[in-house]
Amino acid sequence: MKHAFGRGGPQIAAIGQGTWYIEQGDKRSAMAALRRGLDLGLSHIDTAEMYGDGRSEEIVGEAIAGRRDDAFLVSKVLPHNASKSGTRAACERSLRYLKTDRLDCYLLHWRGPHPLAETFAAFEALKAEGKILSWGVSNFDVDDLDEALSVAGPGAIACNQVLYHLRERAIEHAVIPWCERNGVAVTAYSPFGHADFPSPGSAEGRVLGEIGAAHGATARQVALAFLTRRPGVFAIPKAAGTAHVEDNAGALHLALTEDDLARIEAAFPRGPKPRSLPML
Repeated sequence: MKHAFGRGGPQIAAIGQGTWYIEQGDKRSAMAALRRGLDLGLSHIDTAEMYGDGRSEEIVGEAIAGRRDDAFLVSKVLPHNASKSGTRAACERSLRYLKTDRLDCYLLHWRGPHPLAETFAAFEALKAEGKILSWGVSNFDVDDLDEALSVAGPGAIACNQVLYHLRERAIEHAVIPWCERNGVAVTAYSPFGHADFPSPGSAEGRVLGEIGAAHGATARQVALAFLTRRPGVFAIPKAAGTAHVEDNAGALHLALTEDDLARIEAAFPRGPKPRSLPML
């Protein structure tokens, strides 16, 4: 299953690979998982200068060596670095760590002290030079997105990366509809929750297990298929090993029925719209 990454953007697999905390585990296992993910079509690899102060980017760079064209590579600039000159310096530093000449997409990690106009001007300059092919934002609620659109204009923002998992569906109220109206891809980070995935013995876990059993799939594959059921919504689960990434990739071939979706909706109610956008 593939979606367009932003209006007019490339078609990439709905499931990608996250790298938050990847530097804290076994490096060889992490690199093997990333490479196996590329083998299975999980081309979207997400990282950030914040992750391990660049160590995550270095691991990704080693993992994709010789396979850069197989990857859709995304990194992020920290808010305190996101001045016009600071964004450029951060991007060039990330490119060095990743051992590449370009990013497929570059994101502002969250709102910070620098005006969006400065950050976006830097993004556009980097894009004109071919150092980034597209750019977007992360952890932006609808009011932030409205401001970003007024600054950047239609069609400029490729992506909004936000927290989204079965127990945290707040973005379905307004953020996803806004992004769909404006041709902005939505990328779900922490799609299994932060150490909060339902246990098999829980009522929620039993629903996922029963649906999975009917399709020859796992509970986590069911969760990923649900989260990416809408065009333009992607998920970037981290995989510490090859078995985990192979399980994630299986979600690409899982088609949930209307009854499946209704059961998941009932087991994991969306809840009321929160006052502010949840984030980690």
